[in-house]
Amino acid sequence: MENVYTHRPVLLDECIEGLNIKPDGVYVDGTLGRAGHSLEIVRRLTTGKLVCIDRDEAALAAAEDKLHSCINKVTLLHGNFSELDKLLLAAGVEAADGMLFDLGVSSPQLDDPTRGFSYQHDAPLDMRMDTSAALTAADVVNEWPQEELKRILRDYGEERYASSIAAAIVRRRETVPIETTLQLVEVIKGAMPAAALREKQHPAKRSFQGIRIVVNDELSAVENVVTAAALRLHKGGRLCIITFHSLEDRIVKTGFAALAKGCTCPPDFPVCVCGKTPTVKLVNRKPIVASEEELKENPRARSAKLRIAERL
Repeated sequence: MENVYTHRPVLLDECIEGLNIKPDGVYVDGTLGRAGHSLEIVRRLTTGKLVCIDRDEAALAAAEDKLHSCINKVTLLHGNFSELDKLLLAAGVEAADGMLFDLGVSSPQLDDPTRGFSYQHDAPLDMRMDTSAALTAADVVNEWPQEELKRILRDYGEERYASSIAAAIVRRRETVPIETTLQLVEVIKGAMPAAALREKQHPAKRSFQGIRIVVNDELSAVENVVTAAALRLHKGGRLCIITFHSLEDRIVKTGFAALAKGCTCPPDFPVCVCGKTPTVKLVNRKPIVASEEELKENPRARSAKLRIAERL
C-alpha cells in the first residue's frame, strides 16, 4: 500500500502564489523530488518552460511519467542545485522568472527503506541523495574521528547528547562496524539518558539529520544557491525557498537579508562608499508556515518554512 504521505508537496498553494507564474515564463524547480510542485507549475505554462533539477536519478525517472502530458515544456537535469549556473547553462537558460527550492528530503527517499535515511527501518547506512556520490553515512559513522562526529551531531543535528553519542559510536565500531540504520539507532539509544528516550521525538532523529546533512553537504549547497539563484532571475522574478530546520532557515534568512540590504559599509559610515545596491526585496518578512488543514493531511509539513524574495 502506498504511504499516505507520499507525493504530497509541502506548502504547494503558497509556493504557486509566491512564484507569481506567467504563462510564457521560464521557471526552475531546483529540487524536483517527486514533481508535485513541478506539475502545478507546468500546468500554468502555455509557451513557458520549466527546468527541473535533482541529484537523485530515481526522482528524474519517476518525473518523466508524472509530467508526461506536458513533457515538451520540461527539461530534466541530473545534478546538485549548488551547481546552478552550470546546470542552467546546459539547459540554455540565462535567466528565469521564478525558482523554487524545497530543501527537505523527499518522501520517497524517506519511505524507501533501502536508501538508509529512515531510523524506523533497517537498511544499509547510506543516506546519499545522489547514489553516485562517494561518501556514505557508513563512511562517516565508521571512519570519522570522535571529535568530528560530536561536531556534526551537535552543530548539524542540534543533538544535546552529541558528546556521549559520538563516544558510543567510536566504542562500538572498535569492536564491529556499524553497517545498518537500526544498528546505529541501537547505539544512539544506548548513549542517551532514560528521560530522553521517553520524549515524543524519536531519539535518533537529530543524529540522523546531522549525518544526512554532512553526507550530502547540504548547508554549503544552500549557502551557494541563495545568491546564485537570485542573480539568475529576471527583474520581478521570484525566488521561493522551503527549509525544514533552523540551520537551513538561518542561512536563507541571512542570505536574503544581505541581498535586500545591498550596502556592506560599516554602520558608522556617514555615507555609502561600497556602491552596492539591493538585489532583491523581501516578499514576506516572516516565513510562511503550513496551515492547520495541511498539517492534518501531512504532518511532515510541521517544520516547513517558506521565504520568498523578488529580484529588483
